[in-house]
Amino acid sequence: MAVDAVLLESPTMRATVADRVEVLDRVRALQLLPDGVHVTTEGVAAYFGVLPTTVKAVVFDHREELAANGYRVMTGSELGCFKELSGIRSRARSLALFTRRTVLNVAMLLRDSETARQVRCHLLDVEQEARRSAVDGAALPVDNAPRWPEGSLQAAVAGVAEQVVRDVVGTAVVPLLNALAIEVGRNSSKIDAMADRVDRLERVVLDDDERTVARRRRRLLRAVDEGVDEEELADLLI
Repeated sequence: MAVDAVLLESPTMRATVADRVEVLDRVRALQLLPDGVHVTTEGVAAYFGVLPTTVKAVVFDHREELAANGYRVMTGSELGCFKELSGIRSRARSLALFTRRTVLNVAMLLRDSETARQVRCHLLDVEQEARRSAVDGAALPVDNAPRWPEGSLQAAVAGVAEQVVRDVVGTAVVPLLNALAIEVGRNSSKIDAMADRVDRLERVVLDDDERTVARRRRRLLRAVDEGVDEEELADLLI
């Protein structure tokens, strides 16, 4: 499976990178309407190099997800005002509009487009780099200790405090840890010894049960040979 397929298949993964709209311009320029915010279906199709019907099919299959990312259809007086402000000359009674975020969402859903595939690859690269930076940043030690001038009173106090901490660790903490380690070792030995005793008791109980069953069997066989009645046999079975 191609690396970018994770975006095609996983709504959760798409949601994590839905704000990375800057990757659109890394692949090719996206032509927005004069309002600088929206793109029409035809504009989205031109960006991805596909037919408008292909974009409409994606909208049909994923309308709820796209709507959550800015897709909308204007009608009525709202559409009339939008046409006038945007200089759109069209007699259509409705107009589907995409934001940059919606176009990015389409890129993560559109399979048969090389442009969409490149956008997905850029998305994964950006996300991987962001995670790597976060890990590297977390791994760097943070030194918030103030740097006092050498020979100053603050530096002397800081040196004394550091030495006190070292002395406490050496005289109290380390011996305590050593004693704790010894006690843990002793407890482990006790637990092992108890486990051995339990095993031996289990073996004794099993052996006793086997001996009891054998003795009962011998008594029953002897009673049958001696021709005892049913009541006596019943007593032996109890």
